[in-house]
Amino acid sequence: KQMVVENDSSVTEFIFMGLTDQPEFQLPLFFVFLLNYTATVMGNLSLMILICLNSHLHTPMYFFLFNLSFVDFCYSFVCTPKMLMGLVSEKSVISYTGCMTQLFFFGFFVNSECYVLTAMAYDRYVAICKPLMYTILMSPRMCSLLMFGSYLMGFASAMAHTSCMIRLSFCDSNIINHYMCEIFPLLQLSCSSTYANELVSSLIACIVVIVSGLVILTSYASILLNIVHMSSATSWSKAMGTCGSHIVTVSLFYGSGLLTYVKPASAESVDQGKFFSVFYTLVVPMLNPLIYSLRNKDVKLAAKRTMKRIII
Repeated sequence: KQMVVENDSSVTEFIFMGLTDQPEFQLPLFFVFLLNYTATVMGNLSLMILICLNSHLHTPMYFFLFNLSFVDFCYSFVCTPKMLMGLVSEKSVISYTGCMTQLFFFGFFVNSECYVLTAMAYDRYVAICKPLMYTILMSPRMCSLLMFGSYLMGFASAMAHTSCMIRLSFCDSNIINHYMCEIFPLLQLSCSSTYANELVSSLIACIVVIVSGLVILTSYASILLNIVHMSSATSWSKAMGTCGSHIVTVSLFYGSGLLTYVKPASAESVDQGKFFSVFYTLVVPMLNPLIYSLRNKDVKLAAKRTMKRIII
């Protein structure tokens, strides 16, 4: 009876189907994703180091950007190494405990990223719409509280998903139609009722959409109205310049997320979702440092200064 309480699952490990079942694509995909993984780790790590070493980047905007890079850096470690191993080995296996751990950390970092992006939108709103109040509204204490709240919401969401998943029984198939332990492919394998899991997933998605989506949309609606009333072209250009990178990042992250999850959890949609999820788990974390550095004079200046210090 004690065993039933703990976990009545007869499955002790899971096998990933991976991205493709065609062997001829596996090696080329391995090298593509290895390059992607290297760029993600190096790009985000470099941006974090630049922000730490350069005092002119010690502002709320770059504090949030540091946290965004930190989240992307961490969650690139959650699923990419396992996926790369799966592409060069005959069978990609993960233990039950490993799978639940991966599910938790993936949920934690993805949900945290949603709220970090929300805090960044609020920061841009204050900077453009309330510039005289900026230092008061975006004080170090306020910035720290916003980040603490982002990680707390991410932790709560991950705990809810993982706790519900641990209660399920897995007794028939143990082959996951994915390259990582994702919620919907796992639910398809369960031989017990998944109603509570689906309810929790819908609830968390609603909270993210309502809290994160509303704050981001309201912030940018206010910014747009403010920009319309700006008389000089220079002010208009500067305002758009500070928001452009964030708009691109939000569009990529939420766009790929919506394509992955806003569908019924059928076998076909899991296949489609698997390919869309590559975008926000592998491509977006790699692009974020590029988006924020290529169009940003402050980051370019910090990079030049840091390079001079290293050379001298």
